[in-house]
Amino acid sequence: MNAVSPLRADTQGDATLEPALRDCVTRAVRRYLADLDGTVCSEGLFALVMREVEAPLLTEVLAWHGGNQSRAAAALGINRATLRKKLAQHRLG
Repeated sequence: MNAVSPLRADTQGDATLEPALRDCVTRAVRRYLADLDGTVCSEGLFALVMREVEAPLLTEVLAWHGGNQSRAAAALGINRATLRKKLAQHRLG
């Protein structure tokens, strides 16, 4: 079983820690808002972030579980039918 941790040592084994997912999202949203410079996102920022994040999330979790949709869905906290629907929406499956 794979443990999930918000911080982890890098692959070289030194004491350097990579930022938690929350920190990565925070930086990306701040950068995006700065790039917009007051322009309103036509689809809404929430929809944009969800669209951008969901596909790689599904892809990585599914790959982590060796393509097993039942295990991936369980890890995501959704049922397998919902996972299949989301994969189809993103043209991933």
